[in-house]
Amino acid sequence: MPRKKNEELETEGSTAEVSQDETAEESSVEASAGESIETEATEGKPRRTRKAKTVDEATAADDAHSGEETEETSIVDSVFSTLSSAVGGVTEAVTSGVSAVVAAVTPDSTTEADKSHHSKRAEKIGIVQSDKMTKTVTVRVDRVVKHPVYRKYIKRRKKFMAHDELGSTIGDKVRIVETRPLSARKRWRVVEIVQKAEK
Repeated sequence: MPRKKNEELETEGSTAEVSQDETAEESSVEASAGESIETEATEGKPRRTRKAKTVDEATAADDAHSGEETEETSIVDSVFSTLSSAVGGVTEAVTSGVSAVVAAVTPDSTTEADKSHHSKRAEKIGIVQSDKMTKTVTVRVDRVVKHPVYRKYIKRRKKFMAHDELGSTIGDKVRIVETRPLSARKRWRVVEIVQKAEK
């Protein structure tokens, strides 16, 4: 039994050496030329040829490794260039998307309505109830509220006194905006007349 195992191991070792010789010869033309010269000089001495082959195999393996390293570096360079181009494309897409979103979100400052609205103050739309005062109108704002217990919608009305320099009359639908206190009860200002009253 042990002899069979030893013989099998020896045959496997010899086939491995043959396959290594074949790969070394294929990988380097110079190494194969060097082997032929050494084998001619030392045909009678098989041990020396084997040593020479091992030295040549080592140099061939070194040559193969250096070839692999150049291939690896070229592969790494190609992967790096591919990634850099992909990242560049992504950054261009992101910047164009961000600029489009910013352009969509920010309003144009060329319209007159945007010039009059500088901040987000409270706005209400109501109907003018009274215009008997000078530069002051009373505006009724109607709203619909859900009752907290009965869940029924109820109309609620509230009157606001607003400063009016636009000259609105009774029945006009106006937009009022919150402002600084102008008198004891006047804290609103008429911004625009949405709809004139029918006469």
